[in-house]
Amino acid sequence: MNSTYYLGIYAVYVSLGAILVRLLTNRYKRGLQDIPGPGLARYSRLWKLYSVWKGNQHHVEIDLHRKYGSLVRIGPNHISVGDPSAIPIIYGLNKGFNKTSFYPIQSLTWRRQPQMNLFSTRDVSYHRVQRRNIANAYSLSSLLETESAIDSCTSIFMTQMSKFADKKTPVDLGNWLQYYAFDVVGEVTFSKKLGFLEEGRDVDNIMESIHGNLVYASLCGQIPELHNLLLGNPLVLHLLPGLESWNQVLQFTLKAINPDSPFKEDGEIHEDPESGKDMLSRWMAVHRNDPERFSTRDAIVHLSANVFAGSDTTAIALRAILYLLMCNTATMTKVVTEIDTAVSENRVSNPISYRESTTQLPYLGAVIKEALRLHPSVGMIMEREVPEAGATICGKHIPGGTTVGMNAWVVNRSENTFHDPDEFLPERWLESSPEQLKSMEQSILTFGAGSRSCIGKHISFLEMYKVIPQLLREFEIKLHDEKEWKTRNIWFVQQREMICDFVKRSELLEH
Repeated sequence: MNSTYYLGIYAVYVSLGAILVRLLTNRYKRGLQDIPGPGLARYSRLWKLYSVWKGNQHHVEIDLHRKYGSLVRIGPNHISVGDPSAIPIIYGLNKGFNKTSFYPIQSLTWRRQPQMNLFSTRDVSYHRVQRRNIANAYSLSSLLETESAIDSCTSIFMTQMSKFADKKTPVDLGNWLQYYAFDVVGEVTFSKKLGFLEEGRDVDNIMESIHGNLVYASLCGQIPELHNLLLGNPLVLHLLPGLESWNQVLQFTLKAINPDSPFKEDGEIHEDPESGKDMLSRWMAVHRNDPERFSTRDAIVHLSANVFAGSDTTAIALRAILYLLMCNTATMTKVVTEIDTAVSENRVSNPISYRESTTQLPYLGAVIKEALRLHPSVGMIMEREVPEAGATICGKHIPGGTTVGMNAWVVNRSENTFHDPDEFLPERWLESSPEQLKSMEQSILTFGAGSRSCIGKHISFLEMYKVIPQLLREFEIKLHDEKEWKTRNIWFVQQREMICDFVKRSELLEH
């Protein structure tokens, strides 16, 4: 045997030894070695990667916390926290728990450079400044100025559903709810419908593109270093510039701003000088007042973020509300009765306004809260990095640099806070004591918490409180053949095959 053979054998043994040392170092990481969790997860991130790939990570984490308790080790340096009392510790203001490298993967690419937004940035200062620049456009008072435009989307939606009712044809309501959410986002963002409801389809395949983005981010995010070798590699984008258009969200946004030529030669957005109520107009006014503080790039990034997150998360919520009602006929009857009573007593108009819905339909409000508790849009832990000095969480000192986080699916079903946590019980929001109600409110993580909570939640609530009662006012909706939907967790817990039968309630009254 020659020396090459022995060198090869030596290299194999050295490699195996290095792998073994790394695995043992992971397993017995100081400060984490006694935190329970799946055996393989303590040694390698591959356990979580595989778990996420299966598409049911939210249910996996619920089961893990019910088995092991408040702290579960789901990776060598990765702790899932299930106790709601830890929310202010991890997500509270000025606590020093910053976002991890999971988030920048979810950035748009423009001109071959990653463009951070409020969601993806890890830079606390950038987030603070940018949120201050755009927050007013997301306020409820600002959004209510676009309510008539949202009503026009609702009107088209009702007309389209009437066609299915007239033909007695089952409809994939899940898809149509996302069409509705997209057109509402178009109205509040650009003062234009994006064509989803009128055409009844995925315009420019943007829904498919967002799905692809989420799959990539959810998987690559488990080992974020891989992103620098894949779609985060500038060389890849240089050699294959077509990948830049892989993220169609940006292209879709530019088209919505101006279908022909989004930019002038100096890089400014073509815009009507008359200030409007949509976000584009509001943000360009901020830009004109201080171009250095708020650039054209900033505006485009935030507009794109609206398109990316605003439709999918809201559609998930709308589906959850209606599906849970259809699966619980007694609750559905109570909601419809409440709406009918408010109509007969002239306490609501047609279409139902947001203010009327929130003040005159309390049981509907409880249904919405309960549906969002049971089926939050985000289905993985919202990762944060423990400050350098470490932190005490659930009575355990966690070393600095550890990745920790909480999954809304786990926290929202805390057995210590919610009785019968897996049951759909809207009454809990109306019949609980003030102390219990406060505890429940503080334990809900559907829209996140702290300074990084969802800035667009008022858009979602506006749609929920308007379109749900309008649908139930005009139609009887049932699951076709009582067939259950299908869900898959790709960071957002998306639902598919929500096939429904529509009957006009006016026809039921005639009979």
